[in-house]
Amino acid sequence: MILRTPPMGFNTWNTFGENINEDIIIEICDAMVEKGFRDAGYEYIVIDDCWSEHSRDENGNLVADHNKFPHGMKYLADYIHSKGMKFGMYSCCGPLTCAGYPGSLDYEYQDAKFFADNGVDYLKYDWCYHPRNMEGWTLYNRMRMALNATGRDIVFSVCNWGEENTLDWARSVGADLYRSTCDISDNFDIIKGLFMGQCNNFNLSGPSCYNDIDMLVCGMYGKGNVSSTGGCTADEYSTHFKLWCMLSAPLMIGCDVRNIDDETRDLLLNKELIAINQDIDVRPPFMFPSRGEDSGYVMMKHLANGEYAFSLTNFLDCEFDFIQFWIPDVGISSRDGYGFRLHDVVTGEDLGLFTEVVTIKGMRAHETRVLRGTFEKI
Repeated sequence: MILRTPPMGFNTWNTFGENINEDIIIEICDAMVEKGFRDAGYEYIVIDDCWSEHSRDENGNLVADHNKFPHGMKYLADYIHSKGMKFGMYSCCGPLTCAGYPGSLDYEYQDAKFFADNGVDYLKYDWCYHPRNMEGWTLYNRMRMALNATGRDIVFSVCNWGEENTLDWARSVGADLYRSTCDISDNFDIIKGLFMGQCNNFNLSGPSCYNDIDMLVCGMYGKGNVSSTGGCTADEYSTHFKLWCMLSAPLMIGCDVRNIDDETRDLLLNKELIAINQDIDVRPPFMFPSRGEDSGYVMMKHLANGEYAFSLTNFLDCEFDFIQFWIPDVGISSRDGYGFRLHDVVTGEDLGLFTEVVTIKGMRAHETRVLRGTFEKI
């Protein structure tokens, strides 16, 4: 098992798109180390599409773009490994990648060897231009077997956008994570849609194979490759990250970490939120409507050490006076003589012992609060 908990790292696509090169990757790697992301668990640096020449060489091998990556991919892998991090690359199960570069269809074993020889630890494998006369699971099974044949441990990120019932076969074909959604963008309606569309499917996600609802856009603020508007607010980015943590979804940073603002850095490095995401049991939460307001949602998550995490989210465009849930909503009778002792995982505030109703007052539009604590005898 390569992934005991969901992968964490950085991917180039959200900020840079095709505008990637050797210097940028080295600078990103250095920033991940210097700003504390590596030590917090963000270990993968993944180069997405547009890294290769538009044609294979005379032997059919993939070739790194000579202008973007003059020293080749092994040079980058060695540098990233020297910093205590892991290296990821990208390909596609069709003849072309999504951006029109050579894909791996019918070159699976040759390309897998190329990735292994270049020190790759993670392969994102996309879905563009896939042959319609072949079932998707066969295309992904081919590449997983090719990666296995190299003898190198390589995380296999299946990225077929949830098409062809991915949930039914991703684990069977050796996926370590599988994209179950369309692409994310720097827009809160899209973030909410990805969450709402998959939140009930995380019972199929767990150790060795994780539901991937796409990369993080926290801190982008309308800049980069996936921004068509002015981006999100700080509260919306905070909700985005907190929901991904509660779901134990992969955490792949998409903003430019070289220039990350302090608020986003503090959010992405929050130890308690990361601990919830990386909880060794990787249990999905269950969700239910809040009491007292419309469009408020509560999630409850069992943690490995016997504690519990709760998230309370205001999806409305206006402030809530309060969000609350009743202890009986999670199956506890007031006659049982137990309650939850909770604290806010961001502010650290001790909220006390709750035996009947948990109430959070003054919830801003699109804000989420995450609470953690113990279940105690009163």
